[in-house]
Amino acid sequence: MSRAWNAAKAYFAHDDPLVATANLVALVVLWNQPFYPLYVYWSVGPDIAPAFYTFISTPFFLAVPALARVNSRAGRALLPLAGIGNTMLSAKVFGVASGVEVFLLPCILLCFVLFRPGERAVSIVIAAIGMLAFTALHGRYGEPVHLYSTEEYAGFLKMNALSAGTLTAFIGLLVMNLIGRRAGG
Repeated sequence: MSRAWNAAKAYFAHDDPLVATANLVALVVLWNQPFYPLYVYWSVGPDIAPAFYTFISTPFFLAVPALARVNSRAGRALLPLAGIGNTMLSAKVFGVASGVEVFLLPCILLCFVLFRPGERAVSIVIAAIGMLAFTALHGRYGEPVHLYSTEEYAGFLKMNALSAGTLTAFIGLLVMNLIGRRAGG
């Protein structure tokens, strides 16, 4: 077990604080993905089969550290892009009534956290993709894979709002850490 833990730590570690931040967020998402069907079960109801579609994004989140070792900017860009893609997939699978599109907010926040001032164009383009995903696709995904009841969608909305809010707060804490490192405090 110690060997696996050390290998995981080495895989997600990076000397660049922005890459390390992206890797840590990717790790948190990866850590939570296997539990998502359970969250759906507890918050929404017993029909959790559609939740397994969210695992399609797992390889992309897992690739963030590997890609960042090859190209720092590409690795950091992959994280919000994977999040946007996962959110769009989830909106199609569960329907927009699930409130899953709220996850676009931490994705867009990451666009402004993970890039340096000289990389502003990349940041803005990816943030625009996230905003367009909401403005252009909201309500246009077609029928979800499974229709839930009004009460179940209320549970979905509460669960997704809490989860996206927690992820956003976590990113905020990471930003505080980055600012502290730059300020020397």
